[in-house]
Amino acid sequence: MDWEKATRIAHAIGKSRLQGIRMVLFRKAVDYARMRVDWQLSTPEERLLMDADRTKSHDAFIEACDMMGRYMDDEKEDFSWREDLGNDRKEIGDLACYLHLILGLVAR
Repeated sequence: MDWEKATRIAHAIGKSRLQGIRMVLFRKAVDYARMRVDWQLSTPEERLLMDADRTKSHDAFIEACDMMGRYMDDEKEDFSWREDLGNDRKEIGDLACYLHLILGLVAR
């Protein structure tokens, strides 16, 4: 995933009126992005202990993306970002990291 695609998707999600669901998605993104960084900084032994939780966090973020798309569809909002995101786990994980970055920059 590149910056342009990530910001396009983030903007589409950010335009939704579904603030509560959006916040769930953002929190799941941040949780997974933190785990991805922790994974990068960990030893092989530490990674073995983290693996199941990292997968659960990744799955939770994917589920949050799916839920956001479904609810946006129910509300007749444009949810084409979800199709654009696709189903590749690495790409979806990259989006979580980009969202974490964007949220951090917005908060300064």
